[in-house]
Amino acid sequence: MAQPFRSLVLDQVGSTNREAFALAEAGEPGPLWIMARRQSAGRRRADRRWVSVPGNLHASLLLHLPHPPGATPQLSLVAGVATVDAIRHATEGGPAGLRLKWPNDVLIGQAKCAGILIESLTGAHIATIAIGIGIDLAWHPDDLGRAATDLAEHGCHVSPEAVLGSLARATQDWLAAWDGGIGFARVRQAWLDRAGPAGEACTVNTGQERLEGTFAGLDAEGALVICDAHGQRRTVTFGDVALVAAAPQEAGR
Repeated sequence: MAQPFRSLVLDQVGSTNREAFALAEAGEPGPLWIMARRQSAGRRRADRRWVSVPGNLHASLLLHLPHPPGATPQLSLVAGVATVDAIRHATEGGPAGLRLKWPNDVLIGQAKCAGILIESLTGAHIATIAIGIGIDLAWHPDDLGRAATDLAEHGCHVSPEAVLGSLARATQDWLAAWDGGIGFARVRQAWLDRAGPAGEACTVNTGQERLEGTFAGLDAEGALVICDAHGQRRTVTFGDVALVAAAPQEAGR
């Protein structure tokens, strides 16, 4: 049986990840969930701002792990699987179209409803890790440059506290399954089971090049594999992925 999780609920912080690191610096041993009703300086990957309002979930899990293995980037996938499972549990099944997009987004259809940000500080023998998760429960931003949505828009009305309870339990279960990377094969398959279909059209901006192709799965370490426009399989370890909606077919005459 899973042990009860520890949590700290705050009215407002700059970001829950930064609060996690501040608590770690003050001696907090973790694991500890930090939830804020509002973030004034929430962030996404690449230090991009994430709007945070009351009614949505803004939370980070503070962990101290043995000196980080090369598998540490896999935590984004672990957290993604746990987030989908938590949403399904808290909403008695979840909205239709709930799915994952590599490396750290949760979508409903093609619209983003949640994001994950993993940050770490490495010491001599221990890594301090913050797993930040934001889920749009009641409201979503309209300035992401891509489609966004929230659970309430799909008829799923649930409180941040309820989702945090489901998220804590699901994350604990999947961290145990991951086991520092030893059990990543199981996590990888679970992630694929919750993702879009192979062959889905996408683009990837790696910062150095822009690739166009189709989703071809994950490699054994969790990197994205796409089949590019020339039919070559490419492995991507970092990048922004955008899905390409199929063009509508013209009706026959």
